[in-house]
Amino acid sequence: MSIPTQLSLHGYIATAPQLTKTRDGSPRLHARIGIEEFRKEPDGSFTKLDPVHCDLVSYDTAAERAFERFRVGDSFVAAGYINDYEVDRDGQKVPRQEFVARRIGHDLARTHYEVHRRAAAVSDTTPATATDAVDHAISL
Repeated sequence: MSIPTQLSLHGYIATAPQLTKTRDGSPRLHARIGIEEFRKEPDGSFTKLDPVHCDLVSYDTAAERAFERFRVGDSFVAAGYINDYEVDRDGQKVPRQEFVARRIGHDLARTHYEVHRRAAAVSDTTPATATDAVDHAISL
């Protein structure tokens, strides 16, 4: 049995997220994102390259929650797929791509925050915050 996986990427929010509606009235989030790239040099060091920018979209509840929580500069990790499409520019079809995020969240390696769990998911031994998790792990 193979592990079911999805395409993922990590980056940062480059433009203010916009929440609109699709033709059928579903929420749609759009933002330009930046993806940092580095080149490994022969001496083992890394050179930071210009970031790659692209469109990120999300739909439905994920779109609404991302719109509430993400701001320009926030680092994220997203899982989803690439949507290839065309736009009409002066009578010519121009190919475009966007990353459709089915799942998106802040990048734990670059973001500090508190977790507020739903009541059904909380138990007496579940840490409420990252600090509590450390304290809980130390006490075990």
